[in-house]
Amino acid sequence: MHSLTPTAIQLIDFYDDGELARHFHFRLMPGADIDQWQKAKTGQYFMLCLPNAGEAPFTFTRLPDEEGNFHGLVRKMGTVTSELFRQEAGQVLGARGPYGVGWPMKKIADKRVLVVGGGCGLAPLVGVVDELIQQQNYTQLTVVYGARNRQAKMLNRERTRWQQFIPVFNMIENGDTNGDESEYSGTPSDIMPTVLDSFGELPDVVLLAGPEGMMFSLAEYLVAYGVSDHSIYMSVERRMHCGVGTCGHCYAKSKYVCTDGPTFSWDELQQYLPAER
Repeated sequence: MHSLTPTAIQLIDFYDDGELARHFHFRLMPGADIDQWQKAKTGQYFMLCLPNAGEAPFTFTRLPDEEGNFHGLVRKMGTVTSELFRQEAGQVLGARGPYGVGWPMKKIADKRVLVVGGGCGLAPLVGVVDELIQQQNYTQLTVVYGARNRQAKMLNRERTRWQQFIPVFNMIENGDTNGDESEYSGTPSDIMPTVLDSFGELPDVVLLAGPEGMMFSLAEYLVAYGVSDHSIYMSVERRMHCGVGTCGHCYAKSKYVCTDGPTFSWDELQQYLPAER
């Protein structure tokens, strides 16, 4: 059972990574149970704790290493994140985790994989793409990323790196593209027919993360196109306040998103959603 007492971490460095977003580098302080943190899996998350401000969940963009270093993307949205953006390198904060269910990496290996992320929703998918590229553990891999405008594009370093190895479709909703051959006007849904045609055969696995409306709409489209709902996975965020299934804020019928998720198959997730959505 996880302790609700935060582990001390140090803010090592950060850089701006899109509109009102920063990529943070943290390190576990001496005395932390590094072995426990190294058990983190791609797609899991941690609770970041700021004194006098509260705590909030964030996904790992880089899992904890043997020295306790880990990374996360944070968008400035409320009290906790606003306070984090005021911190300087060297500050000591707190963290709990790792929590939740990660991506089904064994089912993804050596498959035709389509990855779709919207806004900061690409963050839970960074580890998947990095792992597959590093291990060359895929038959085909394509990433589709959607942002409201060019200023809002996040995880720029990661996407630039990926483009050296795999197709990356960067969608700009307001149409303000810069002529780059990887940028397209519209949303991930708009480019989907082109992306699916590029696979030749249907993707074996589809991973979605971002606004729920985008994910649900794409899932329904993909199923209608012929992709099995068992093969579509998504990362869901639902008011995860505690991370251990005690507060009930993220309750979805018989499941707690914080412990039973945040990763669900589309086949499974539909059982826990309202009939009208």
